[in-house]
Amino acid sequence: MKKLLLFISISVTLLPAKAQRFINDTAANGFSITHKDERIDLLGKKMAEYNESLAEKIQMVDGYRLMLLNTTDRNQAMQVRATLLQQFPEQKLYMTFLSPYIKIKLGNFLDKKEAEKLRKQILDLKIVTGNIYILPEKVEQKPLEKTTAGED
Repeated sequence: MKKLLLFISISVTLLPAKAQRFINDTAANGFSITHKDERIDLLGKKMAEYNESLAEKIQMVDGYRLMLLNTTDRNQAMQVRATLLQQFPEQKLYMTFLSPYIKIKLGNFLDKKEAEKLRKQILDLKIVTGNIYILPEKVEQKPLEKTTAGED
């Protein structure tokens, strides 16, 4: 009984050791050749593509936004929003509702001077009657354009 148990335990232990295939090639001066699964290369390519796609996504960085309006009047908020979208279509507009207030913020500025410049433009156009504040926030930063090897 002990011999049978010993034989089973040895065979169960040595059986997985046969999983890796080695082929001795005499033409290759006695070196072992290991055959690799093609799925490993496929997985590597997929991981590289995923990492590249992460670099192309919008990232959140420290920056500034203009706080234009904080009101309970929905009609005023919608009027200011429409005017801002017409006057500054290149700037991103953020409108949030936190009961009972409607807040309108504008822009994704990395530099405070840029935010100040737009603030002065909006004040000159008299779109907003109250104060405009420059708020430090996390803003969206678009990824940099890829440069091709032929450019210079």
